[in-house]
Parts: sequence; structure tokens; C-alpha cells
Amino acid sequence: MTTDLAATMAALEAAIDAGPLAEPPVAVKAGVDLGTAYTVLVALDERDRPLAAAYQFADVVRDGVVTDFVGAVDVLRGLTADVEARLGTSIPAATGAYPPGVPRSEVRAVAHVIEAVGMQCDGLVDEPSAANAVLGLRDGVVVDVGGGTTGVAVVQDGRVVHTDDQPTGGTHFTLVIAGALGVPFDRAEALKTDPTQQARLFPLVRPVMEKVASIVTSSTGGWPAPVVHLVGGTVAFPGFAEVVAEATGLDVHVPVAPLFVTPLGIARSARSHRTPTAGHPLADRGGHTRG
Repeated sequence: MTTDLAATMAALEAAIDAGPLAEPPVAVKAGVDLGTAYTVLVALDERDRPLAAAYQFADVVRDGVVTDFVGAVDVLRGLTADVEARLGTSIPAATGAYPPGVPRSEVRAVAHVIEAVGMQCDGLVDEPSAANAVLGLRDGVVVDVGGGTTGVAVVQDGRVVHTDDQPTGGTHFTLVIAGALGVPFDRAEALKTDPTQQARLFPLVRPVMEKVASIVTSSTGGWPAPVVHLVGGTVAFPGFAEVVAEATGLDVHVPVAPLFVTPLGIARSARSHRTPTAGHPLADRGGHTRG
């Protein structure tokens, strides 16, 4: 599975940088991840092969709740225009996602954002379940470290049987760095993702990693946890898996390109829709061609 997963994530990373397709796809599956730090749009063909993807840093969601609806729509509209231009056709529908424990009334806001850019929302899936659509765990634990929260899902016999979501995520890394170094949030965010700075920042953010480890321990109490897979962009920070393994005593892994595991799983959870390609590439969703 490790080799297959690495190849899958490499294909998705290639889709982020890919140019226009030679021919528009006949059908497409799409997933939207409105994260606390990044919004990601992934488009797949009907066989779950990546076609195109795009992402952007955006402060439009807090703890799984859309706090800036207009901003979220603007960001997703831009990503959609980018992906559709490379597909050569419009995306009829997309599936969204939410952290476990978010009230259903707030979850609906994700659907409203998708619909506001002209796509149908064909479903909503919890983020850990989406991640396991890619990881394919038979038994184990998926830990999705988002910007503001950490979602935990226990998988048994290939099914998610228990979920939990608690505050702490990548934004807390940034806040700790900003406070310790006396720099603005944006500067701290840039330092956090700079490989040349991460070794010196590790002692500052290690307590946040240990907090994530405590969430894993408390969320899996009484449940078997043979292996833990960490996903989300934050877990790419060097040493994260080692700290969680040391603190929990569990076998902990980080897949290739962890930021994109959940968005890919959201798209895999979507339904396949035929695209309006017949004679009119980039036909709009009202049935007219775009000028």
C-alpha cells in the first residue's frame, strides 16, 4: 500500500502543476476542501485518476466553521476557474467536507459555498473518512491535523467506527512562533513552512505536537490503534511523527504530500458527473457557452 499511495500522491501533485488537457474529460468527480489554512479543489476522472487540482492559502474557516462566506466563495471561484480552464470544460458538481463534531447547520455552509460558485453540491463527507478513502486502512487510526482542529477517526474492518475532533492545529504552530519571535502572523506562517527555518523552530512548536499526541491518546482510549496515519499540511513539519510516536507509544506514519490526502479523498467520495463538452468546451452551468 505504501508504494501505491506514494504513486497516487505523486500523480495528484503532478495534477496541481499540469497544463491544459489535450481533450476535455467526458466525466469528472470533484472535491472541495475548505480548510482553516488552505482551500483545495481536486478534479478526477471517473476512474479516480487526477486531472487537475489547485489550492490557495485562505483565512475563511475557523474550527471547521465558515467565518467569511464571501471570502470563501471568492477563493473557490478563483480555484474553479483555474481548474476548469485546464480541464477545458466546467465542473457540474462537487463534494465538500467537514471536521467531525461540527453542527449540521454549520456544515450546510460548506454546501452553500460550493453552490455559490455555480456547482451542485452532491454530498458532504467527514474529513477523516475522506482521508481513509485514500489511505485504505483496514484497521488503524486516521489523524487529520487541520489549521484549527485535529480530527481523529478509528477504522475497523475498513469502516470508520469512532470519530473525535478537538482544538489544536497548524494555526497554533503559527501563533506560538509569532508570540515567541515577536513577529506578525503572516511572517510566522512563512517561517513555519520554510525548510531552512524549521530546525530552529522545532523546540517552539514541539509542545503543540505533544498536544496533538494527547488528543490522539484521549480520542482512541478503549479503541485498538495498531497504526496511526497523520494527514494535513502541518504534519509535514520535520519531527512531527516522531514526537507523536514517542508520546503515544504508537506506530505513526506520515504519507507523501499529506496536505492533499484529505482533498483527494473528498473527490474520491464524490459522484461522477458528465461534463458539458459536446461542441462547447467551457459551456456554462446554465447551458450556454461562455464567451
